[in-house]
Amino acid sequence: MLVVLLLATLVSVLATVGIIYTLLRESYGFFQVVSVWEFIAGTRWAPLFEPQAFGVLPLIAGTLLAAGIAGIVALTLGLGAAIYLSEYAPDRVRRIIKPVLEVLAGIPTVVYGFFALSFVTPLLQSFLPIPVIFNVLSAGIVMGLMIMPMVSTLSEDAMVAVPRELRDAAYALGATRFEVATKVVVPAALPGIVAAFILALSRAIGETLIVTIAAGATPNLTLNPLESIQTMTAYIVQVSLGETPQGTLVFKTIFAVGLLLFLMTLIMNIVGRWVVRRYTERY
Repeated sequence: MLVVLLLATLVSVLATVGIIYTLLRESYGFFQVVSVWEFIAGTRWAPLFEPQAFGVLPLIAGTLLAAGIAGIVALTLGLGAAIYLSEYAPDRVRRIIKPVLEVLAGIPTVVYGFFALSFVTPLLQSFLPIPVIFNVLSAGIVMGLMIMPMVSTLSEDAMVAVPRELRDAAYALGATRFEVATKVVVPAALPGIVAAFILALSRAIGETLIVTIAAGATPNLTLNPLESIQTMTAYIVQVSLGETPQGTLVFKTIFAVGLLLFLMTLIMNIVGRWVVRRYTERY
């Protein structure tokens, strides 16, 4: 039984090793033709057209722009929801609202994508000069709604873990409920909140369908949220549809982009774990 349990534990480890091996093996052939510097620092991405260009910066910029918008939405709404549920909501209201928020995390991402394309974008076009239907703003907003339950749930758990004595001491000094929530509870739970935000942001960086459907497929090096962009995951989907011959340089680009995306999310998760270990308070 001990061996069986050990094998069950090693499944995830072996799967990770297999993923890394596959990405490195296929990316090696790509970087034999395209230099790492050209790949990282190039400002034009056009592997499917002549003349070919393999500068991944437009994909990185599109990915970070979409994830940044999603992070702002998720942190604002998620932290507000966490403060309300932790400090203001009665138990009956909390038992209703919290499951409803968590339902958002279970909605298929393809539904979010079409929601962004068919509802959010026309709504934004009614008061913003968005020239095309594909734009990163609507994709980022909807992606923020998708990851908001992760921020709110983990942040609320961190706030609930703050000892009651700290709240009582602040009330005894004459603080209001809002002051207790913002100046005592949130700072005390800050490591958990930061970790929740980083984990949610890494989830947004790896999101595929929402940005593929709503943000377009234009590798555009821009910081304008009203324009169409292409993220790293959207490009992988575009090339992985089966029309690209296996073994070609274009085919290997998806592994190079996937390897870079893997490293980005890995770094964010490492930073999140470091923040938790470094700043966690023991009461």
